[in-house]
Amino acid sequence: MSTTPDGCPVDLYALLPAAGEPETVHAAVPPGASILELGSGCGRVTHPLLALGHPVVAVDESAEMLELIRGAVTVRARIGDLSLGREFDVVLLGSHLVNTTDPADRQALLAAARRHLAPGGRLLVEWHPPEWFDHVAAGPGGRLGEVAVSLHDVVRDGSLLAARVRYRLGERVWHQEFTCRRLTVPDLCEALTSADLEFAEWVTADRDWFSARGVAEPVPI
Repeated sequence: MSTTPDGCPVDLYALLPAAGEPETVHAAVPPGASILELGSGCGRVTHPLLALGHPVVAVDESAEMLELIRGAVTVRARIGDLSLGREFDVVLLGSHLVNTTDPADRQALLAAARRHLAPGGRLLVEWHPPEWFDHVAAGPGGRLGEVAVSLHDVVRDGSLLAARVRYRLGERVWHQEFTCRRLTVPDLCEALTSADLEFAEWVTADRDWFSARGVAEPVPI
């Protein structure tokens, strides 16, 4: 079974449908806005965004994931190293990547987003808000399409939370471990500022998504 450099099973992710992310993004941006999708995986979100009329450039570190994407320009790269020499109306940083445990990795993600953001463009970010860390617990997590999802072995260590996700489809079972860092809103704003970005607004009522913009250039006197 092939896995990505960060341990994601490719055959599992090829089965998972989007879970409302494309509709969230589409509602938050202008019709036909160009989108740079950072960490696209195998196109779970990419393909619905294309169907909604958005040209997408999909970036992922896994060649196996990118081979499953159809209709979008694909780029194999580590997000932090990305430098395409072009800008986009929207940069999308989903999958809670901003909650990475390493502050340097977080700054690299945000810096890559910033250098590809067109003037007046928006960065859309999915994150785990602080309240998620307070309430998340082991147990059934529902379904993604036909795949049952459950959370196990939740361990808290200061601002870090580690757990194991189990996915089941019939007799097939996959496990994926992850560790993420709790960020407060001030932590988030500080990280954005360090990347020449500023918080714009909450995109969803549950505050799982927010938008940011480039820091406004000073008006010449």
